[in-house]
Amino acid sequence: MAEPLNTPMPASTPVPASTPRSSSPAPPLPSLAPNASISTIPRQSPRQYSSDGRRPIVLHIGDPIKYNLATYTEFSQAFEVIRPSTAERERSEFKKALEERRWGDFSAIFRPFWGTGGEMGRWDADLISLLPISVKVFASAGAGFDWANTKFLGERGIVYCNSGPAAAEAVADFAVAMVISTFRHLPWCMGAATLPYFHSTPSSPDFTTASVASIASKTFQACHSLATAVSHNPRNHVLGIIGLGNIGQQIAAKLGSAFGMRIAYYDIVRKPALLESSLGAIYHSSLEQLLAISDCVVLCTPASADGKPIITTDVLKHVKKGSRFVNVARGSLVDEEALADALEDGRISAAALDVHAEEPSVSQRLVKIAFGEHDIVRSNRQEEAKSSFDHPGRVMLTCHNAGGTVETHIGFEELSMRNIMAVLEGQKAITPVNMHYLKATE
Repeated sequence: MAEPLNTPMPASTPVPASTPRSSSPAPPLPSLAPNASISTIPRQSPRQYSSDGRRPIVLHIGDPIKYNLATYTEFSQAFEVIRPSTAERERSEFKKALEERRWGDFSAIFRPFWGTGGEMGRWDADLISLLPISVKVFASAGAGFDWANTKFLGERGIVYCNSGPAAAEAVADFAVAMVISTFRHLPWCMGAATLPYFHSTPSSPDFTTASVASIASKTFQACHSLATAVSHNPRNHVLGIIGLGNIGQQIAAKLGSAFGMRIAYYDIVRKPALLESSLGAIYHSSLEQLLAISDCVVLCTPASADGKPIITTDVLKHVKKGSRFVNVARGSLVDEEALADALEDGRISAAALDVHAEEPSVSQRLVKIAFGEHDIVRSNRQEEAKSSFDHPGRVMLTCHNAGGTVETHIGFEELSMRNIMAVLEGQKAITPVNMHYLKATE
C-alpha cells in the first residue's frame, strides 16, 4: 500500500522557534480490538534503553497516536518523544532542522500513520545524509517502502521496519472482492443499476422523469440479461499470485479454502514446502509460466528496486487468453498503456486496480474502459455479448483503499512502537526490510 499524497502547509504558516519536547497522545478513544496478526507478537515489558540512564530520543513524525494508548504510555516513559509540528515537517524546514540539530541526537524515527508524517517527501540520500549518526531505526506505517531509500538507510546502519503484517488482512480482503469483481463483472452490474440516473440531468433537452425511468429500466434489463453469459464462479479456476508474502499468503488462504480456487504463484525465492502444502500452492519458476496457466492474476509484490514495471507489453503476451488481472501492490509495477491494450484486444477480459502509476491521477484509457462503454444504446442491445470482452464496465478502479481500515492503523501504531522498542533494547527488529544492506557494511 503506497502513501497518499500529503498536502504541504502554506508558506505563510509560522514555524515555532523550538519544538515542544513532548508528544501527548490524542484524547482517549473507545477501546478497539488490536489487529489479530499484531496481537500475536509478544509484548515486551519496560526496560532500560540507555546505559547512561538518559532516555533515548525518538522523533515522532506525523499525528499523535490514536489507538494503542497503553503501549504509548510505556513507549513515552522509555523514550523522550519529540513530535515536530506540521510546518517543521515541510521538506525545506525539516532539512534545516536536521542541519542545525534542532532535535538533538535522536535514536529512532517513528511514523505511525500514512496520512501524515510524509510532508518532507521522499527519504532519499539528500535527506538521509542529514540524520545524526545516533539513529538506529526508522519504523513506519505501511507495507510499501518505495518512498524511502532503504539501501542507503542500511548503509548508514539504520534498520528500516515496515508494518506489512498489520495491513495484510485488509489488503487481502480487498483483493478477494476485486477478484470476485473480475469474475462477476461488478462494475457493469452496479453501473447499470445507477449510472442512467446520473447521466440524465434536468438540463438535458430531452429530460423527463419518464424518459429517465425508461432508460434506467432498459439498462437494468440489459445487464440482467447479458451479464450471465460472461460471468463465472471462481471455483476451480487458477489464481496466479505474483509475490507470496504476507498479503499473498492471506489471499491464497481465503480464495483457496473458501472459494475453491486452485492456487499457483511466482516469487523470486520459492517458499518452504510446508507453506506450499498448507496453501495448496504450486510454484512456477517464471512469471511467464504463471501467466500462461492463470485464469486470474493478482499482483501483490513490493515495488521493483529500479522503479520499472514488471507487467509490460512483452510480459502480457504470455497471458492466458481471456484471463483477469488484479493489482493491490504498486501502480508503478504496471505499464497501464500495455494493460489497456490487453483489455481492448481481449487478452485480458477484466481487471481491477486499487493502485495507479500516477496517483492521484488515474489512467484515462482505463477509466474509459471502466465507464465509457456504459453507452445507453450499446448497453441496451438485446443480444448476447459476442465475446467475453464485448460488454461495458470490465474494469474496477478504486482509490488506494485496500489497506485502509481502522484495524490496519491500530496495527501500524502498535507494530511501529514495538519495532523501535526492540531495536533500541538491542534485540532483533520484528519486521525489518533492509537487514541485508546492514550486513553488507559490517
